[in-house]
Amino acid sequence: MITNYFEAVRCHNVIGRCFLLRQAVLACVILMMSLTVFGQNIAWPQFRGPESNPVGTNARLADRWSKTENVEWSQSLPGRGWSSPIVTGDKIFLTTVTTEGKSKPPQIGTEYSNEYVAELQKQGLTMKEILEKVNERDIEMPNEVMLHYFVYCLNLKTGKTEWQREFYKGRPPGGRHRKNSFSSESPVTDGKFVYVYIGNLGVWAFDLKGKQVWHTPLESNPVYLDFGTGSSPALVNNMLVILNDNEKQQFIAAFDKQTGKEIWRTNRSLGPKGRQSAWVTPYVWRHALRTELIAVGPEFVISYDLAGKELWRMSGMSGAPIPMPFAYDGLLYINGGRGSLIVAVRPGAKGDISLPKGESANEFVAWSVPRAGTYLPACLAYEGGIYALTENGILTRLDAKTGKQTYKTRIDPKATAFTTSPWAYNGKLFCLSEEGQTFVIAAGAEFKLLHVNELDDMAQATPAIVGERLLLRTEKTLYSIRRKG
Repeated sequence: MITNYFEAVRCHNVIGRCFLLRQAVLACVILMMSLTVFGQNIAWPQFRGPESNPVGTNARLADRWSKTENVEWSQSLPGRGWSSPIVTGDKIFLTTVTTEGKSKPPQIGTEYSNEYVAELQKQGLTMKEILEKVNERDIEMPNEVMLHYFVYCLNLKTGKTEWQREFYKGRPPGGRHRKNSFSSESPVTDGKFVYVYIGNLGVWAFDLKGKQVWHTPLESNPVYLDFGTGSSPALVNNMLVILNDNEKQQFIAAFDKQTGKEIWRTNRSLGPKGRQSAWVTPYVWRHALRTELIAVGPEFVISYDLAGKELWRMSGMSGAPIPMPFAYDGLLYINGGRGSLIVAVRPGAKGDISLPKGESANEFVAWSVPRAGTYLPACLAYEGGIYALTENGILTRLDAKTGKQTYKTRIDPKATAFTTSPWAYNGKLFCLSEEGQTFVIAAGAEFKLLHVNELDDMAQATPAIVGERLLLRTEKTLYSIRRKG
């Protein structure tokens, strides 16, 4: 149609030009509406959503729920998996792992292993004896379990299982802390295929009907103290990108999404030997200048181009980072992990952009806040604010443009353990605790707790927001939360 329009211009056909222009504008409007619906209301293709910043736009999204209130459907899930659900069209995909026999159960909080170590030290045990007891209680080793790895496809409207595929069975490639799961990596989809990555085990591709398209096995690399893996994959152009920071050889790699063949791999060495593991999902940063792969690791964040070549790096990250970076309103936001900084980076950086001691900004660093980084939940950007939630329930709001702190407060005396990243819609912020309580908070420069939604089941997965549905995964159940009436 646009070609015909330019032909009409060349022919000076005024009537035809006006008609075709009107048709072209109408077609563009329809196309933009379709893209908006697909991008914001239908597809939730990856961990933390299409923008890696979980924000909903549908006015009918529910802000109150329980096990019965505003529950469209609920589906019990076998086994255990802290991966997040993803959605394309009317299909939900998620992973889980079942165990033959007993599996060490998770526990609320993050300090119980450290507390156990302190208790054993008081008893006068040697370090070797302490590690043996901690491993026996809190670490599940490969020789202790036989596993079955599954990918599930559920119907978005009903929650019923359309298909399930067991894609691996046997001993795991490494251990896991019982707080973790053997399937904590979220799948990713391009709308045609679903890609599943299990760190140190392999990558799989399935079509939407459940047929395995390809499988690429990966080497098993040791993870610090056998804590397990958790970095989800990312898609960019024809590539599936994974980040693997481990104790043997850290790397970022890209695979052909059609065949599974490795396209490139870039080794890296971040952090001291013996402490080189991290659990950060890589972020695809698209801006007017270029597309970058942002890979946070121990002590440093590095940006790579689409061929795996380093573009820039910055120090100041924690020794064991977890939160995923993302972009919002023209800036890249990096949460470097517990005790480190939160930083906003401008596009176009090159070389080493680390901040000298005592400085908070430079040519490419718009602002930074020291010691603002958090342990488990990633940050959220919403309505001009950056929200950072600690694992023990402290919520901080920073101005997205300046980094100025507008408040820092404990959410509630009951809010003591968080892994799930916050999400937002309709002027409200949602913080889901490990105990299944969602604390609903008014967005804005002043803190106001509105109410608390109870599910009474352990939760660590970040939800998917699809149209007017909130897909919320707990340890045992996937809920479709949808306003009734």
